[in-house]
Amino acid sequence: MLNSTLRFVSLRRGPTVARNFCSTSAVRAAEVKSLGVVGAGQMGLGIALVAAQKANVPVTLVDTSQASLDKGLKFADKLLEKDVAKQRLTREAADEARGLISTSLTLDGLSAVDFIIEAVPEIPDLKTKIFASLAQIAPKHAILATNTSSISITKIAAATSANPTDLQASSRVISTHFMNPVPIQKGVEIIRGLQTSQETMDTAIAFVQRMGKVASVSADTPGFLANRILMPYINEAVICLETGVGQREDIDNIMKTGTNVPMGPLVLADFIGLDTCLAIMNVLHQDTGDSKYRPAGLLRRMVDAGWLGKKSGKGFYDY
Repeated sequence: MLNSTLRFVSLRRGPTVARNFCSTSAVRAAEVKSLGVVGAGQMGLGIALVAAQKANVPVTLVDTSQASLDKGLKFADKLLEKDVAKQRLTREAADEARGLISTSLTLDGLSAVDFIIEAVPEIPDLKTKIFASLAQIAPKHAILATNTSSISITKIAAATSANPTDLQASSRVISTHFMNPVPIQKGVEIIRGLQTSQETMDTAIAFVQRMGKVASVSADTPGFLANRILMPYINEAVICLETGVGQREDIDNIMKTGTNVPMGPLVLADFIGLDTCLAIMNVLHQDTGDSKYRPAGLLRRMVDAGWLGKKSGKGFYDY
């Protein structure tokens, strides 16, 4: 029922919203000719690959770990080969997309790009440190976007104010929150901070549309739209498991077969990463002060044990 309802709303409202975005963007959006992505994990790699493949822009992928860069590019090759094998992509198109992605071990590699998307773990101090550096390194016209799923955009934008030579840097900060896995999921949340300019907003919307995505605008509140709804749902499923209301298979199966979602909440948590789920719940709990967002005790213990889901090989299920 949930998926059917969402599809119904999308069919009724989606085209109208898209037309409004396009008409605004045509007037105010700046042209994006190059992209930088900070973080070569699953999200960062997915964003880089889709941008190269769909928007046809050169992408500089940045990570402080050469091993992470190598792993990310190997995964990109695997995804492209799979698309070629299934005839979703020609060999020429795959080679062209792969050729548009280059790498750098420092943020200095982003000194000449038009748009930057940060996709590092949900650690506030790490993100603000990166944005403070980007305000110094990036061109003064570059959009500085974060892929955060829960942290205040206004706070992240404020980190750029330490650069006295670019007082407008904070006006170019925005969130483009892509859904995981990026090559498959169409939705992107667009969240503006208090400082974000309208041109930044229009440019961000226009660019994610070039990537073949559907933009949905959210206010800068804890969890935004997607995780304000999704994470309490997952957290409640964990509480049901912890308190014996149901076994993991029963919890996942009833949601799949009863509400037509493609996967149950526990397996979904494993795919997202239990550490990420816990980080978002912590932000929701701390920033709202509402006890209904208190993370499940079992979720905390599993993260403490290093059982983070699919990426660690063990979560609610074994991989």
